[in-house]
Amino acid sequence: MALCNFNPKLSGFPLRGLSKYQEFGCISFLDYQSCLKAKTFGFCIRAKFLEKKQAGKLEFGSEATVKRKEIKKVGKKEQHLWKKNDSAGSGQKALNLVRMLSGLPNEKETVYGALNKWVAWEVEFPIIAAAKALQMLRKRSQWHRVIQVAKWMLSKGQGATMGTYDTLLLAFDMDQRADEAESLWNMILHTHSRSIPRRLFARMIALYAHHDLHDKVIEVFADMEELKVRPDEDTARRVARAFRELGQEEKHKLILRRYLSEFKYIHFNGERVRVKRYTSEED
Repeated sequence: MALCNFNPKLSGFPLRGLSKYQEFGCISFLDYQSCLKAKTFGFCIRAKFLEKKQAGKLEFGSEATVKRKEIKKVGKKEQHLWKKNDSAGSGQKALNLVRMLSGLPNEKETVYGALNKWVAWEVEFPIIAAAKALQMLRKRSQWHRVIQVAKWMLSKGQGATMGTYDTLLLAFDMDQRADEAESLWNMILHTHSRSIPRRLFARMIALYAHHDLHDKVIEVFADMEELKVRPDEDTARRVARAFRELGQEEKHKLILRRYLSEFKYIHFNGERVRVKRYTSEED
């Protein structure tokens, strides 16, 4: 068997799909002298010649096929002329709102009228600026203003989030309005029963514990266990203290044993030491 390279003009083989200047290999069972004369005993292996072009790839073989690169057309983006998602300038708007509210009397009609004027020329409700204003008022401990702004937002159907509810419950606690906090909590519990975070439960238990409403603390804790929300250690201590104040010492120890960690850290000789917590130890 001989392997030879020869010019296709000499062999006379019909070449389809190949240019006349391209060479290909021939494997024959005959020797080199009779390789050019034999046509029936030899066979050819045609190589595929790929030529890259700008439009695509051309593949040469027994049949010429053309593969073109698919071009995906990008659709036009929709333009929303009246929709603004950026929060540019919201901080300055919030600061202007806080300054405006600081000079108003504590009358509901006056405050609500000023807030309505603040959003009168807005295309969309400035929810980001209002939320930042709530945080500013919270840092300044202006709890009465926090309650007014939060209630106004909820009356407009805006800001009904867990963060707003948490800020409003804290303001009710600091402003000594436990009854209004209870009404808001009942609304939250019936509306968002399956999606109340642990932070709101902890906030409500802290509010009731702050006002020495131990039976209310037990009720909120019962809702937590029903919804399978595990309390943190501070909340567990408040619940255990409520059981102890109600004379239920066994449940007090049970809460501490179930929800407090097995170990705690204390400072001994200037170092932080990890020691085992005893179940009989009180908080």
